[in-house]
Amino acid sequence: MSPTNPRILLYGTAAIAEAAEVIRAGGCVAMPTETVYGLAADATDSRAVAGIYEAKGRPSFNPLIVHVPDLAAAERIALFDAVARDLATRFWPGPLTLVLPVRADAGIAALVTAGLDTIAIRVPDHRAMQALLAATGKPLAAPSANASGSISPTRAAHVAASLAGRIPLVIDDGPTSAGIESTIVMGRTILRPGPLSQADLFSDKGRSRGLQSEVPGDPALRPSPEHKPVAPGQLASHYAPGKLLRLDAAERHEGEWLIGFGDVAGDDTLSASGDLVEAAANLFDALHRADASSAPEIAVAPIPETGIGVAINDRLRRAAHPRS
Repeated sequence: MSPTNPRILLYGTAAIAEAAEVIRAGGCVAMPTETVYGLAADATDSRAVAGIYEAKGRPSFNPLIVHVPDLAAAERIALFDAVARDLATRFWPGPLTLVLPVRADAGIAALVTAGLDTIAIRVPDHRAMQALLAATGKPLAAPSANASGSISPTRAAHVAASLAGRIPLVIDDGPTSAGIESTIVMGRTILRPGPLSQADLFSDKGRSRGLQSEVPGDPALRPSPEHKPVAPGQLASHYAPGKLLRLDAAERHEGEWLIGFGDVAGDDTLSASGDLVEAAANLFDALHRADASSAPEIAVAPIPETGIGVAINDRLRRAAHPRS
């Protein structure tokens, strides 16, 4: 028997009310954010959070991002220093996740932090997630709404295909705008590149206040097998399609589905004009199409290692990482 597909409801008052009922009953639902679709559950309910791990097949040592409606709500959960408050003030709501010390009285389920004394937290800039936060009155743990390690979802259909038989409900509010997961920052270090680049976060204004970022690709920031991640998205193999993926492909090899960029044309393209923001928005959608194609392997054209291209290449390297 094939898995039962989740119900897909178009965004609206009735859909949010139904999703809130699922959350209040201890379940989890898939919701769009400005980055990717997230799998949301009450972050204060350990059984609900366990449901996220079960639905995703996610390793228990990989922490989850908590979504809250505003900075005031975040400050009731995490301890902010001047650096974090400055970043939050400038970039929230938006695709920025801050890793901060968790308050002793935060009331967040231990599974959310995966046993760490820090918490990953952000204020989303999307009407559907903000509406669900308001309807539930709870902080919501919400990793990407896909099976762990597979391609992140940017459309409701991606969620339904990846989590068929595992969740009851998906709220559909169209494709996500950023198309790539949030930038994660801990202190002065970028742990995971995302829509906000090093230049965005640590501008001359920031540096004048003593802020500096480590190089996002620094191997020291990538967890080795014997070390736990300190933030979501740090596993070496992640965002992976079911097929072998070759990077920096200037041309197609036999048996490959080529995802192009700029002057490199292919079966699909991230951006024919070489626009990196467009490429980020199209990345996971293109990987889903490639994975569903009849070609046995996938290749992706070279992406410049500048601006948001750093985040795109980070996701592609993890997607191409050999799996044990």
